[in-house]
Amino acid sequence: MSGASGTPYAASVLRALLAAGESLDLVVSRASRLTLLDETGISFRDAHWREDLAEWLARGADGKPGTFAVRTDDVRYWAAGDLAAGPSSGSYPSKGMLIVPASTACVAGVALGLSKDLLQRSASVTLKEGRRLVVCVRETPLNGQTLKHLVGLDEAGAVVLPASPAFYAGATHIQDLVDFVAGRVLDAAGVPHSLYRRWEGELGSSREGSSRAGSSRAGSSRAD
Repeated sequence: MSGASGTPYAASVLRALLAAGESLDLVVSRASRLTLLDETGISFRDAHWREDLAEWLARGADGKPGTFAVRTDDVRYWAAGDLAAGPSSGSYPSKGMLIVPASTACVAGVALGLSKDLLQRSASVTLKEGRRLVVCVRETPLNGQTLKHLVGLDEAGAVVLPASPAFYAGATHIQDLVDFVAGRVLDAAGVPHSLYRRWEGELGSSREGSSRAGSSRAGSSRAD
């Protein structure tokens, strides 16, 4: 996670990855802690990261506590300043990396290979090892320099995926829009999910049975 606004996107991706049986390495940048505090009121602390993560992932996109039931046993957390962490090395086993959300500062750092923190270093390692890197950029508008950086990432083999929700899936709640973006991130990473209703070539089908599409689907079991 970088410091861009959009912590609900990250939460939806994390829940779906865990539901798909994936083991996760989590890196939360210093700037993203401030964003998480601002958007959710949750302080993400190194010494208490698991309980803070559980509290955050249990919330819906509307901020309601206890919306989701989530287990975090398969998450391993690495401090952003720990440049000796596992993901900093190409020999550390990994399927790929998802940056959700990605700020323009993060995009620039990764595109230029700065490796100023573990987030950027891990992204550089992912690219050099030929693994899948998905960059979910969440900024608007984008200036020319950022666009050049995004083109550079695309040329380096990364998937540039703007946090751009669609409406054909019959969204009726903010969680549906969030889950659509999260689902597209997972699609790019090759992770199975059912976070949103897929297009089937039938106009108007989004209005038929537009029951809550996102949170009740695989990857986001609701708490009773």
